[in-house]
Amino acid sequence: MLVIVAPGQGAQSPGFLSSWLELDGVADRLRGWSEVAGLDLVHAGTEASAEEIKDTAVAQPLLVAAGLVTARELFPDEADARKLVGAVAGHSVGEITAAAGAGVLSAHDALAFVRERGRAMAEAAAVTETGMTAVLGGDAEEVAKKLAEHGLTAANNNGGGQIVAAGTLAQLEALKADPPAGAKLIALKVAGAFHTEHMAPGVERLAALAPSLTVADPQVRYVSNKDGGVVDSGAEVLARLVSQVSNPVRWDLCMETLGRLGATAVIELSPAGTLTALLKRNLKGVATLALKTPADLDKARELVAEHGGQDQEEQA
Repeated sequence: MLVIVAPGQGAQSPGFLSSWLELDGVADRLRGWSEVAGLDLVHAGTEASAEEIKDTAVAQPLLVAAGLVTARELFPDEADARKLVGAVAGHSVGEITAAAGAGVLSAHDALAFVRERGRAMAEAAAVTETGMTAVLGGDAEEVAKKLAEHGLTAANNNGGGQIVAAGTLAQLEALKADPPAGAKLIALKVAGAFHTEHMAPGVERLAALAPSLTVADPQVRYVSNKDGGVVDSGAEVLARLVSQVSNPVRWDLCMETLGRLGATAVIELSPAGTLTALLKRNLKGVATLALKTPADLDKARELVAEHGGQDQEEQA
């Protein structure tokens, strides 16, 4: 079974879309989406500095647009894609890309939603100095205990002993000075404590926007960050996208579900690499491909030809 996944914030790097703009129609498509996204997507994906694209209000629409445009190059016919793909999933903001890929949201509404999500989360992050730190390794109970001691939230559980702690910068400094035994800490280049109570204002803003969007039920399995569950209602997918802003991302559970569903190959949309690395460690024997540049399209198409349409029912 073929799975398509979309990465979250932090996967972007300066100029990562440059090679894609060499393909016919890509620049025009991005220019057309720029108005609804609220920024110049071509500039953001080709010429913008690392500091510019670190800005949450820029990074999030850019990531969703990148995922949508690269998916379109892999699957020019959307109807054909939904026959070949067995499941979709995204990490954090990548869930919006996945929702569009599943047919829950149009590209226009996905970009309208992520535009407001990025702005709302940037504004919420500006209220208090917050951040996120990856905690790699260590005993799971000890890690949980240390995070609780310092008032931090396990905002992401990425599987394989990789937890992302989120909270105020003061709390993160305290964790740095008193880390869990055997764990390695890496400060992440993000603008705030995403997926925590600090993002609550963003939930209110997105809840107000949601009724204006048109949703449809997923046409392929949609695996949710909330609990790794397969969601078959478009209204429920949208509700989860709204609440996800201030709730943890359980990518570990998403990977478990993909394994139970019978995934045999996973393609990660651009800017690819982060999720592919996690999947290689946690889903042994599953073929993976990071669709980073157009040079990867031929290999991606080979995986589609070999694994597409091989649907399997979830095992108990």
